[in-house]
Amino acid sequence: MAKAANKIKVEQIGSPIRRHHSQRETLIGLKLNKIGRVTELQDTPEVRGMIAKVQHLVRVVDEK
Repeated sequence: MAKAANKIKVEQIGSPIRRHHSQRETLIGLKLNKIGRVTELQDTPEVRGMIAKVQHLVRVVDEK
């Protein structure tokens, strides 16, 4: 029986307006593009790095 993959919920709390295009693209990669939108993603080092890049625009809602 395989172990369930860890998930992390991320909510966008800031606007990408007047931000660098790489930060906008990172939000799109996290499946976020509107304030208040919440996504559930795999908890991997890559996703953690993306969250760190836009930490001023997102917040971690639920860590399991």
